[in-house]
Amino acid sequence: MKQISVFVAAMAIAMIFALGSGIYNMSATEKHWPITEKVIEWMRENSIATHAKDLPVPVLENDELLKSGAEHYHAMCTGCHLAPDMQPTELSSGLYPQPPVFHQRPPTNDPSQKLEYARKYFWVIKNGLKMTGMPAWGLSHDDNEIWATTAFVLKLHGMTSTAYEHLVQSAEGHAHSHDH
Repeated sequence: MKQISVFVAAMAIAMIFALGSGIYNMSATEKHWPITEKVIEWMRENSIATHAKDLPVPVLENDELLKSGAEHYHAMCTGCHLAPDMQPTELSSGLYPQPPVFHQRPPTNDPSQKLEYARKYFWVIKNGLKMTGMPAWGLSHDDNEIWATTAFVLKLHGMTSTAYEHLVQSAEGHAHSHDH
């Protein structure tokens, strides 16, 4: 047992030295080591799932909610997450990890999967994600605005540019008074 404790202590010291030496490149132009990427992804997914699992989800199939969400998404999210037929921006190209492009995700008809996505998207939009560039919009937006954006993001899965433009145009001047 003593040998295991010594080995664990030696590994911890070696890890602290390696990480503190600057050998690990924190540049956004160089990908994480594969093990680092897997650990970060595992931590992120488990954290989001844990914090979002019991969130009560309102009815998201509502035209006014979608219009509000379209307006918020168009104003706040397209710089990173893009819109159908939108080319990558300077901002989205320079982020690591790359932000998800929601309109490229396939739509789902599974109600339990939609509910899970809704909870996770709401939590991430409200709280942001450390070291990803994802801001915590809950600091400047109320839960209704965040649920509206969540509803729209769910509708974006598989959305065409025509459908996107129609929703955004129908929402123009809807009530979004923030300056983004």
